[in-house]
Amino acid sequence: MLVAIDVGNTQTVIGVFAPGDGPAGSGPSLLYHWRIATVASRTADELALLLDQLFQLRGLEVDEVVTGIAVASVVPRQRTALREMTERWFKVESVIVEPGVRTGMPIIYENPKEVGADRIADAVAAYEKFGGPTIVVDFGTATTFEVVSAKGEYLGGVILPGIEISLEALFARAALLPRVELVEPRSVLPKNTVESIQSGVIFGFAAQVDGLCRRLDVEVGPSTVVATGGLAGLIGPYSAAIQHHEPWLTLEGLRIIYGRNVR
Repeated sequence: MLVAIDVGNTQTVIGVFAPGDGPAGSGPSLLYHWRIATVASRTADELALLLDQLFQLRGLEVDEVVTGIAVASVVPRQRTALREMTERWFKVESVIVEPGVRTGMPIIYENPKEVGADRIADAVAAYEKFGGPTIVVDFGTATTFEVVSAKGEYLGGVILPGIEISLEALFARAALLPRVELVEPRSVLPKNTVESIQSGVIFGFAAQVDGLCRRLDVEVGPSTVVATGGLAGLIGPYSAAIQHHEPWLTLEGLRIIYGRNVR
C-alpha cells in the first residue's frame, strides 16, 4: 500500500492507496484517509507512532502493508522529520515532492522552486483527471488558485488569505463580533450579526472565487474549475464557477508523482 502525506500549515492529510489498479484502469483507489492537526515540532519517532496508531484503527500492521510513501510538505521541519521517519522506520521507497523530483509537468514560473509541493500535486492530479485548461481552487490556510494550460503546463496561480485566517483576523480586531458556525444563513441580507458573518463568509468567498475565475478565463481561455481542500465543501455549492469537488486531489497527485519516480 502507498501512503500519501500532505502536510499543510494547519492540517495534515494522510491517505492510503490500495495496490494495483482501481476501476476501469483509473489507478489505485484511496482506501483510507485521515485529517490531523499539523504540529511543526513533531519528531520522526512521533510521526511513526502516529501513523502506526492510525493504521491500527483499521486493523492494519503498518510495517507489514506499507510499500511506499509520498510526501508533500509546506512545513520544512515536518518535511525533514518525515524524511527521517521513512528512512528509520519503514525502509521503503519514498518520494518527497521537491526540486529534482519528476512530476511530468513543466513549471512555467519565474522561480519554479517557489511553487509549493501541494500546489504542484494539485495541478498534476487535476490535469490527469480533467485535462486543461484547468483551474484548481484549494481552500486551505491560504486559498490558492493553480492554473494548468491545455498542454499540461503549470502556468502560475493566485494566493490569498484563507477563510479561517481571515475570520481569525476579524475576530481578533473586532471586539463585538462573535465566533459563528459556518453554515448557510437564511438570507444573503440577514437581520442579525451571526447570520451577517455567515453570509459574508459563504457568499463572499464564493463570489471571490467566481470573480477570479472569470479574470483567469480571460487570460487562459475557458477552464475546468476544480475545488479541493478542507473548506471546499463549504464554499463549492455556492460558487457558479466551481464544476467539480475533489476533496483528495492532493493525495491523488502524490500518488501520480510517486508512480513517475518509482518503478
